[in-house]
Amino acid sequence: MICFGSLLPSTPAPTLEYESQSRIQALLNVIMSRLRHYRKLTLLLAACVCLGTSAQASSAELNIDSTAGAIQDSSASYIRLHKAADDTKTSALNSVSSADADTDGAVGFDKMYQSTTLSNQRSGFNDANNLENLPSAIVMQPELNEPSLYALLDAEFAASRGDINRALALYKQQSFKEDATAVFERALSLSLRHEAVGSSLQFAKSWQEQNPDHVPAWFYVAHLALKAHDYALAGETLNRILRYDPRTDLSEILIGIYPTTDRDQRELLAALEPINSEQNASLSVLKAGLLNQFNEPEIALVHIDRALMRQPDYVPFVTLKADILRKIEPAETVINYVSQARLRNPNSKSLYLYEIRYLLDLKESQAAWELLIDTHNRFSDDTEITLLAALVSLDIEEYRSADQLLNMLAKNPAYLDQAYYYLGISAERQQRFDQAKSYLNEVIQEDLVLAARKKVVDLELLMGNIDAAIATLEKLRRQFEVFAPDAYVLQADILWQNNEADLALDLLTRASRQYPDNEMILFARTQLLDDVTDYIVKRTLLNHLQALDPSNLSYQLSYAQLLLSNDRDSERGLEIAQAVIQIRYDDPRYDNELHLQALNVLASNALANDNYTQVIEYLQTPYDVLPTLRSGVLLLRAYQGLGDDDKVEALLADLQQRFSFGQQNVNDRVQLY
Repeated sequence: MICFGSLLPSTPAPTLEYESQSRIQALLNVIMSRLRHYRKLTLLLAACVCLGTSAQASSAELNIDSTAGAIQDSSASYIRLHKAADDTKTSALNSVSSADADTDGAVGFDKMYQSTTLSNQRSGFNDANNLENLPSAIVMQPELNEPSLYALLDAEFAASRGDINRALALYKQQSFKEDATAVFERALSLSLRHEAVGSSLQFAKSWQEQNPDHVPAWFYVAHLALKAHDYALAGETLNRILRYDPRTDLSEILIGIYPTTDRDQRELLAALEPINSEQNASLSVLKAGLLNQFNEPEIALVHIDRALMRQPDYVPFVTLKADILRKIEPAETVINYVSQARLRNPNSKSLYLYEIRYLLDLKESQAAWELLIDTHNRFSDDTEITLLAALVSLDIEEYRSADQLLNMLAKNPAYLDQAYYYLGISAERQQRFDQAKSYLNEVIQEDLVLAARKKVVDLELLMGNIDAAIATLEKLRRQFEVFAPDAYVLQADILWQNNEADLALDLLTRASRQYPDNEMILFARTQLLDDVTDYIVKRTLLNHLQALDPSNLSYQLSYAQLLLSNDRDSERGLEIAQAVIQIRYDDPRYDNELHLQALNVLASNALANDNYTQVIEYLQTPYDVLPTLRSGVLLLRAYQGLGDDDKVEALLADLQQRFSFGQQNVNDRVQLY
């Protein structure tokens, strides 16, 4: 390996030689102290210092076949380097004494870099990428296929100064030399942080091909191939690893590589299927998870059982088997399996929570609550379990238990707001409204404060305190500016419900000037405009909203209703509403409320065209499943149009019971918020 020791002249004066060597060692010590967190590189530099120190002792034995001119060049290089070292003697020694106190070493590191760069420039080797330009003293050494100290120093300096491209180029170049495993690992580490995964994979694969017996490189290549979705290469590499050691732990390889798309998952499964994983738990579990996802639980069960034979009480394996059993066995069998595993692992909180959540999925809230109380007694300091126990207590109306648990939770500052919020819910359900408002008004956590203030507003309105409800919203605007648009919309809704539509519209108009592109305010404003008399303004606003968010179905439905209100035969309006009701339930865009709104839009248009049968076809089934006031009113008018008095009487009684229909002018105030 090339090192500073090779720059010494063949017959130096003893004193000068000793002093110069000491200065160079001091400089290297400073650099190493600055790079001590790069342990492998520091070890490499330390080795170079040792080689440099011994160079003077072995210089007489070196076989140097060079010309007299080359010797002169070497002496000149040494003198230049000696002068640079002399210039930095004081700062180098001071830096050595304070290296331990300087944690990041940024200032000293830059100074050493500048000194080294200056020396390099004076010596004629300022380009570390071109090793041929090094001074003739280096050429005097026999060519060694080992990493160059100068290139590695330049690479680390470049990395510390943010020149990642240069650092990567140098490190990758040097990593392909002999005995360069540490250099390869440093290069790969930088590549993973700063390059695309495909580039890192290509580099690791090339290095592994040059070093075919380096087993850790197989693991790097397998992991990167999985991350890059190169499943053919991943399967081939995993197969090689398992032939070398069938029981090797592949967990590190598999971390963070699970594909998210159906196509990638199928390709991964196809790549894994030919690999014999009977003796490898990690790979068996990965196969089991993929097979279970593709609804092949019977085959998945075979693979997970193989993994459990080797690690029978490993909780992730147990829960995966429980997930598989849920598809092919009755609930009782699944619960028994998880319960047995829980008894074998009494300190595993995860197994308790799995069984509790499974019971909640089965709507067995009482059994889940009883197990939760036992779990809370076992893990009394666990806030997650305490909160879950409190929420389930609320659901099954065990308010005493809920309040006790929530008051315990309130002692933890991190859970104080959540405790106050749910204490408010508990008080509300027990009809202790003043206490509920007191708790809810104490909530200041941003992700809870809006919901808490909405409940306070609802309680004030329930008690007829309209001014207090509006005051709560005004205070919310002052305290949390981020929720000001929500507060404006809620206040406008209160005004509109109390027959102050003009004031509500004026409030939203002023709010839209303050927040000109806030979609919530703009959309609420459109809902207060009349479809006929305010047609131009409403259409302009809805077009603006659709430009801001072209995929928003609420905006599209409101636009469809506007078009149909002004033209019963509007093809565009009918097309939009029909498109919404044709969205399948398994489509990510599907929304049950929007689906019902679209049906109401179509039913309203059919009613306007006196097509009463069509109205009933649109709305009767949805109303039976999820009754709403607007759907009920449209159905009532359709049955009135058909003269079906029995249906009219039955539906009217249902509306009166559900919505107090007829006690006030409810129908005229139905809006699409």
